[in-house]
Amino acid sequence: MSISYGIVSTASIVPRFVAGIRASQEGKVSAIASRELAKAQKVATELNIPKAYGSYAEMFADQEIDIIYIATYNKGHFETAKQALMAGKPVLLEKPFTLSAAEAKELFALAKEKKLFLMEAQKAVFLPITLAVKKAIQAGKIGEIKLMRSLTSYPHIDHVKWFPSLEAGGGTLHGSGSYPLHYMHFITDENYQNVKGNAVMPKGRSDKQSDLSLKFGETILANIFITTEFGTDNGMTIYGTKGRIEIPNFWKTQVATIYTNEGREDLHIPFSSEFAFEVDHVNECLKQGLLTSPVMTPSLTIETVELVENQYQKWLNE
Repeated sequence: MSISYGIVSTASIVPRFVAGIRASQEGKVSAIASRELAKAQKVATELNIPKAYGSYAEMFADQEIDIIYIATYNKGHFETAKQALMAGKPVLLEKPFTLSAAEAKELFALAKEKKLFLMEAQKAVFLPITLAVKKAIQAGKIGEIKLMRSLTSYPHIDHVKWFPSLEAGGGTLHGSGSYPLHYMHFITDENYQNVKGNAVMPKGRSDKQSDLSLKFGETILANIFITTEFGTDNGMTIYGTKGRIEIPNFWKTQVATIYTNEGREDLHIPFSSEFAFEVDHVNECLKQGLLTSPVMTPSLTIETVELVENQYQKWLNE
């Protein structure tokens, strides 16, 4: 059984996601849609996608497509996903899922009403290295977790023309906040709380830097820093009472390193596409007839959207 994907958008992420579908066990790419047919046709030719559509509605009506993957600009996520669900299609929606918790709740309620699968695309928690890191923590290799720190830099963001616009969903926290938030939640099985944040947000535009301080459960502190102002090594470090784990580029990595008093342990799990494991998970959910993911749950997505939304409201009122 193969699961057929329709792609909404010709954004830079699309070629990598298409590679992920093709590297998955049962996924295939059937069509791509853009508001401009010529754009869709160009990408379809480049990526060897059978069908190109000049409107989303046309593709949503295609009976051969099993699920829609949406990677439009951030503000477009809600309306496009709603349109796909109304047309009877399951949806995998890129992060940030929506720009408000109300929109996120509405989409999940609609999907439930229509008996359709809906999930936030969040490849990091499905990576083999992520699972290996979680297993090492559960085995007690670094003792009890006490601190998690993530640092993400995107110094070359100018090609994303709408990034300076908060209304369009631009900004560092909109763009990248959900990755470390979901990763930390997945690793610890604890919810985040007591969130405090700062941002560098010039008047009339989105944030160029953001920094969150959080608590997970009762005993774990966390820090999330995201910047477009300079480039540096990206990654996450998890500190425990007996050692630490360093995970470079944690949202797409094939490697991690465990440091303890006993020495250093290198983890290396190669793959051809960081998206393949997320696609495998989605395909399995569809085969089982699930409406939501047991990993990327609706409550986790809604909580994260709400956290980000609340931070922006605070920053705008400061």
